[in-house]
Amino acid sequence: MDMKKIGMQMSILMGITMSFCLSLTGNLSSGHFTLPAFLSSFLISTVISLMIGFFVPMKKVGDAAVQKANLTPGTLGAKCLESLISDLIYTPVLTLCMTAMAHHNAVSHGQAMPPYLLMFLRSLLLSMIIGYVLIFLLTPVYLKLVMKKNTPGGDS
Repeated sequence: MDMKKIGMQMSILMGITMSFCLSLTGNLSSGHFTLPAFLSSFLISTVISLMIGFFVPMKKVGDAAVQKANLTPGTLGAKCLESLISDLIYTPVLTLCMTAMAHHNAVSHGQAMPPYLLMFLRSLLLSMIIGYVLIFLLTPVYLKLVMKKNTPGGDS
């Protein structure tokens, strides 16, 4: 089984999912949802999340954290830590980019906005919670799907 291929497929699935959900959350929670804003946010965050997924070896980072914490791989504690590590890598970067873009667009259109730092921290808190839950719940689902697809006789 080609683990690099599996890792790449996982990165694509998680990147698109995280981008979609966090873009939707950010746009809905702003109180100014528009389809163009959502689509541009989704597109930009997808590109960023795919870059993160391709350049950061998430499996290696998660495995190293689990080992350093003396946790048994596959246990609930290990899965919680791996999800947290992934959330801490993806979510702040995506949130920073999305809030910067939203703030810039709103200000350039003359909308009154809270200070950027306040807007970013509020969005980051919400995104970290949503991102953690998504990662925790969807990683095993996507992994099972990708493993099945890449197993001889699977759906490839």
